[in-house]
Amino acid sequence: MTNNPTIQELSHEDRAFPPPADFAANANAKADEYDKAAADRLGYWAEQAQRITWDTPFDTVLDWSEKPFAKWFVGGKLNAAYNCVDRHVENGLGDRVAYYFEGESGDTRTITYSDLLREVSKAANALTELGVKTGDRVAIYMPMIPETVFAMLACARLGAPHTVIFGGFSASAIADRVKDCGVEFVITADGGYRKGKPSGLKSVVDEAMEDCPEVRNVLVVRRTGQDVAWNDDRDLWWHDVVDRQSETHTPEAFDSEHPLYIMYSSGTTGKPKGIMHTTGGYLVGTSFTHWAVFDIKPETDVYWTAADIGWVTGHSYIVYGPLANGATSVLYEGTPDTPHRGRWWEIVEKYKVSILYCAPTAIRSFMKWGRDIPAEFDLTSLRLLGSVGEPINPEAWMWYREHIGGDRCPVVDTWWQTENGSILISPLPGVTETKPGAAMRPLPGVVADVFDDEGNSVEPGNGGYLVIKEPWPSMLRTLWGDEERFKKTYWSQYPEVYFAGDGAKIDRDGDFWVLGRVDDVLNVSGHRMSTAEIESALVAHPKVAEAAVVGASDEMTGQAIEAFVILRESAEDGGDDVVAELRNHVRSAIGAIATPRSIMIVPDLPKTRSGKIMRRLLKDVAEKREVGDVTTLADSSVMDLIQKGVAES
Repeated sequence: MTNNPTIQELSHEDRAFPPPADFAANANAKADEYDKAAADRLGYWAEQAQRITWDTPFDTVLDWSEKPFAKWFVGGKLNAAYNCVDRHVENGLGDRVAYYFEGESGDTRTITYSDLLREVSKAANALTELGVKTGDRVAIYMPMIPETVFAMLACARLGAPHTVIFGGFSASAIADRVKDCGVEFVITADGGYRKGKPSGLKSVVDEAMEDCPEVRNVLVVRRTGQDVAWNDDRDLWWHDVVDRQSETHTPEAFDSEHPLYIMYSSGTTGKPKGIMHTTGGYLVGTSFTHWAVFDIKPETDVYWTAADIGWVTGHSYIVYGPLANGATSVLYEGTPDTPHRGRWWEIVEKYKVSILYCAPTAIRSFMKWGRDIPAEFDLTSLRLLGSVGEPINPEAWMWYREHIGGDRCPVVDTWWQTENGSILISPLPGVTETKPGAAMRPLPGVVADVFDDEGNSVEPGNGGYLVIKEPWPSMLRTLWGDEERFKKTYWSQYPEVYFAGDGAKIDRDGDFWVLGRVDDVLNVSGHRMSTAEIESALVAHPKVAEAAVVGASDEMTGQAIEAFVILRESAEDGGDDVVAELRNHVRSAIGAIATPRSIMIVPDLPKTRSGKIMRRLLKDVAEKREVGDVTTLADSSVMDLIQKGVAES
């Protein structure tokens, strides 16, 4: 992936924001973290491992003798649920709030650490009664409610790896995952609330179970009260089984490398990849990064990761990271615009949220709706903002800082993946400066680089492939049941170096700019450019709220640029003039080679419930193919509108 001097670099950014003096003075992470980690990387990770409680201390920090299969904190034994719940109660923190739960329909629950211990213990006793043993896999298909957390921690308590399946997945997706990892026990709910209406979950599980006769039991939480079909030989109500259990349970310590959970990758064709995370290294990685990147002060902060537990962000930064650190979190069931577009800011004001972590897609939606909406609410409790999920364009970054953070909150743009387990590249908010759109530097103890095609480090100002050159504690250990695929997928492009498909640039200061998936890098007449660069140029235009760019086959240029654009509400009647204006804007901002072949004005973009844009569906439209599977979309009707618009254009 060579640099092309005719293309304006995304990584050319003159704006930089040093840490506010008062923030830096009280920050958790100090400036010497990088030097300490560089001088003794494994010693640094051994130090971070003391954040959690070990039933049996480890004797070896890292065993890398069977590359690429790592073992971290060898010999150590621990229990993840004990670390997330029991030890805080034992230390006198039982009255601290673990979660403020806010249902979409307006119902609320305040759950202290003592409450959490009681509910998790009851759930663990119920699973034991129903025959779940150490090593058994349990599938969880649930809405964003406290019982989802109880179920995960109950599994961890028993050493039964959980596989949480995002509540938007189809019956066939559930069946694929259940069969791949040999699940015999499923936990679900009658339904959840979404955009003001109850949506069915058990009905989807019932359909999946038709292809999964090996599943013995389905445990069902009553959330919405809707009618559900019932199989007396298989189905059980949570309240019938869990509520009558003992409120005490003694957790067992497991080996550091004991599997904690399996998370399946989404959005790809073929057999899903079961990404396996183990207990010790994962808990060290999530607790450390939650402490360092979010500067968490558990005594005073109210922390909110506005994501779904069904994705890795929810696992690491709604459940395991915050709970391991004894933090207070917000758990929200609904969408940002139900019952109104100020819902998030209402929650921030209500609970005095101090740290907010969300996806760029959400930020761009807020931009489209206008700054007047957040201005109606008191957001002065916020002191730190985070971004996750995909590269954030500089204009969205600046809007987030200005209109949500009041020009005072550091913004940490974080890079990591499901496979990584925890954040790997991010500013340390009290130490490093931030630049709009940049992930900045690998965290202490993480050795990242950008390689060219031959495996050489690129010079500053150039782009290439983002790699991790040394193992890190929260890394995936394998793909469930498929070690060869694990080696081929992540370790084959460069010997003994991890590469999972993202491109990046390093700017002249040595800071990292993530460009997204390398298959989102276009080759137009021999010129390589990231879709993120073109999207950033489009979103920088004052009439554009959000943009997605894909490449379509073209006989002349190899690939042509196809753009899908959502206009700001104040600019929605521009017609062909707006399209011409945007084409000219991209041409002047980047260069003629980057001019989109077509720009389609759309009412919305196809997004998963976690906020990721499904560009493969837009590519289907651009190349006039039958649109692929839309079951993971938050709103599948979006694709009907886009296709209708293409047909009429």
